[in-house]
Amino acid sequence: MAYTVTPSPAGPVGSQYCVCKVELSICGQNLLDRDVTSKSDPFCVLFMEVNGKWVELDRTETAVNNLNPAFAKKFIVDYHFEEVQKLKFALFDQDKSSTQLYEHDFLGEFSCTLGTIVSSKKITRTLLLGNGKPAGKGMITIAAQELSDNRVITLSMAGRKLDKKDLFGKSDPFLEFHKPGDDGKWMLVHRTEVIKYTLDPVWKPFTVPLVSLCDGDMEKLIKVVCYDYDSDGGHDFIGEFQTSVARLCEAQDASPLELECINPKKQKKKKNYKNSGIIIVKSCKITRDFSFLDYILGGCQLMFTVGIDFTASNGNPQEPSSLHYINPLGTNEYLSAIWAVGQIIQDYDSDKMFPALGFGAQLPPDWKVSHEFAINFNPRNPFCSGVEGIVQAYSACLPHIRFYGPTNFSPIINHVARFAAQATQQETASQYFILLIITDGVISDMDETRHAVVQASKLPMSIIIVGVGNADFAAMEFLDGDSRVLHSYTGEEAVRDIVQFVPFRNFRNVPKETLAKAVLAELPQQVVQYFKHQNLPPINSEPA
Repeated sequence: MAYTVTPSPAGPVGSQYCVCKVELSICGQNLLDRDVTSKSDPFCVLFMEVNGKWVELDRTETAVNNLNPAFAKKFIVDYHFEEVQKLKFALFDQDKSSTQLYEHDFLGEFSCTLGTIVSSKKITRTLLLGNGKPAGKGMITIAAQELSDNRVITLSMAGRKLDKKDLFGKSDPFLEFHKPGDDGKWMLVHRTEVIKYTLDPVWKPFTVPLVSLCDGDMEKLIKVVCYDYDSDGGHDFIGEFQTSVARLCEAQDASPLELECINPKKQKKKKNYKNSGIIIVKSCKITRDFSFLDYILGGCQLMFTVGIDFTASNGNPQEPSSLHYINPLGTNEYLSAIWAVGQIIQDYDSDKMFPALGFGAQLPPDWKVSHEFAINFNPRNPFCSGVEGIVQAYSACLPHIRFYGPTNFSPIINHVARFAAQATQQETASQYFILLIITDGVISDMDETRHAVVQASKLPMSIIIVGVGNADFAAMEFLDGDSRVLHSYTGEEAVRDIVQFVPFRNFRNVPKETLAKAVLAELPQQVVQYFKHQNLPPINSEPA
């Protein structure tokens, strides 16, 4: 998405952070009528591109005699942010009972990436025939929804007058929460800490996923058991009760819920037995633990900017030894990095207009060094149309600039940070900024860069650095705070780790998708971390 200033008063990727299931609902409108005596009987087939080939994933039911079907069967797809997942939706008119698609009349198809669908939440597009022409007035509507219960429950519990179990002192009580398992037996979900030497314990508040506690069913019975802790593991049973989350939710800060803790054996033996103490639910809150996909489906746009290193250490771009030399295949390591990251990010930006900036070069006509210039030479409008536009502007600018130095990162980081700072005034999770810096070597303004990164860590912003060539990238590893917290030269700590560094040389002989996975692996987590830290829900989120 384009944005303009308004005046202001290494190696293989580890865990995949953003893997979840997305449900796709399909509707057709004004489909072609292929039947002579009645209307078409359409069904939809979903394909995914795997290693360059279309592989069928699933089919809907057949909608009999209907040119405007709303299919009940949903497609469920695993979503991976850091991959380009190409999908094709093909509609057919069922003519026979055969499962072979060539036996049925083709009604049109539509192809796009899963990223395109989730970034829009709902899209309606023209169906195309095999020759690329519209299939009459036929349209397809695809709506996406994340398949996960992201609710969490936070409970604050206490006890009063619990049974004394220790001979020479009071009890050391703790609670266990159980839910019914599929086998009918009680399954442990959560255990509180032990509170020593008391019959009136106050446990620390704790948070668990609602799915873990009651499978997301507020009315399902759960069992709470109170024990007296013994160091030998032979904990003494104090009492228990059964309840439901719906009942626990009756507890409010002003009016706690009190539940009797019962020991069934004592209850049978003693006629005047009341209870073995009271368990108090001081408060019970259900909230949503939003995921990256929640923010994207809520309308958050990823704002992408590229910063390119044009310092003299890259070599003369006319010579094959230069890192900026464009080979006969029309590429180099700079272009490979732009494509790898850009082709994923562009799906999450509605107008696909990306600022592309250069640094470390002398510019015409006066040949002054610039560390922050538009590579299309239009400072008022540095935007390029899509990744293709960045590539064209990059290739066009190479003959017109002189590579120079030094390698200063801070001006470009501060440039993007100014826009990210403006986004914080909107008080919604609507924009997150991503700066891709591609460089060949050692940073000259390390102190200023560290300071810029620490300041940017407070903003909706992440920085991806791809190191090209064979230089020593130790300083880049230092900025990537995976192993230690980054400090500014003033001693200020980064609020969070926002830098991901990847050396391109580790990915020269692997599929190009591998670079994108490594570079973007941490981004979903960084987006969620920022918005949670600011207590910002997705724009269109539902209450818990």
